[in-house]
Amino acid sequence: MASLTIQGVSKSYGDVEVMHDIDLDIADGEFVVFVGPSGCGKSTLLRMIAGLEDISGGTVAIGDQVVNEVAPAKRGVAMVFQTYALYPHMNVYKNMAFGLRQAKMPEDEIDKRVRGAAEVLHITDYLDRTPRALSGGQRQRVAIGRAIVREPEVFLFDEPLSNLDAALRVQTRLEIARLHERLGSTMIYVTHDQVEAMTLADKIVVLRDGRIEQVGSPIELYERPRNAFVAQFIGSPKMNFFEASTLSENAATALGITIDESAIVGIRPEHLRVCAEGQEAIRAKLELVEHLGEHVLVHMIADDGTEFITKMEKPPQTARGDYIAYSADPSLVHQFDKASGQRR
Repeated sequence: MASLTIQGVSKSYGDVEVMHDIDLDIADGEFVVFVGPSGCGKSTLLRMIAGLEDISGGTVAIGDQVVNEVAPAKRGVAMVFQTYALYPHMNVYKNMAFGLRQAKMPEDEIDKRVRGAAEVLHITDYLDRTPRALSGGQRQRVAIGRAIVREPEVFLFDEPLSNLDAALRVQTRLEIARLHERLGSTMIYVTHDQVEAMTLADKIVVLRDGRIEQVGSPIELYERPRNAFVAQFIGSPKMNFFEASTLSENAATALGITIDESAIVGIRPEHLRVCAEGQEAIRAKLELVEHLGEHVLVHMIADDGTEFITKMEKPPQTARGDYIAYSADPSLVHQFDKASGQRR
């Protein structure tokens, strides 16, 4: 196991800079998730840590060693890719043992590591099967096992669940969380799915356009996002935004804010509550109700055209087009600067 230190790291392709002055400290044994929209640079940053992409500027250190010029195979990292990258003509045992044999490790040590990893991942019964005889979830566990047997200092996961169906994603996500708890290894995990980020991470790194927007624990990012981008990216459904200038004085008082044309107000869907007429902060017409079993998502539209969503345990007892009044606890209301998006 090892800590990871990234200082002033940048990446350019010709004249185009895609990663900008990245600074990040990852503690020994931490589970860190890089999250952000497609094209934000999360996979590029992971590949620079792995040594699969050259670093244009700055340093990456694993433990006490700067690894900018160290070959990927000698960095003490193991990477699990989005595609399983298994050898189709080899069985599971040989796939997991291949890298160790290339490193000329004794056969008894290889056997010990492969069978130990297979036991951890519950794939002992599949060691004689080829990849085509496995399900997607089983193949992904084999890919993870191939990383485990190397006993790396840092595990790197590049969107490993994106090829799995919804049920397998949940199951494999739990297995990865249990694996981290059992091994206590430093793990860096890339995903565009903020639900994965919230459920897995000790620390989340939110990226946008090759820059870090915020670093913190899942609850820190949920409760106190640094800017409007993080506020809307973390949480499902995303945070609702309202122009402060469109709210009435009564609404401003109810929400504990001041009317300011340069501000936007953020309220999460789960923090809006139905209230009596005359006590509301926001009043809008019902547009659509999505029934999701344990809760419903209620789509609303205000008279000024603002659309927003509320998350409720039961559907409202009103028809489409009827008005519903909502209030919110002032302590759960966020304000951001309209121009910069920064938190106020």
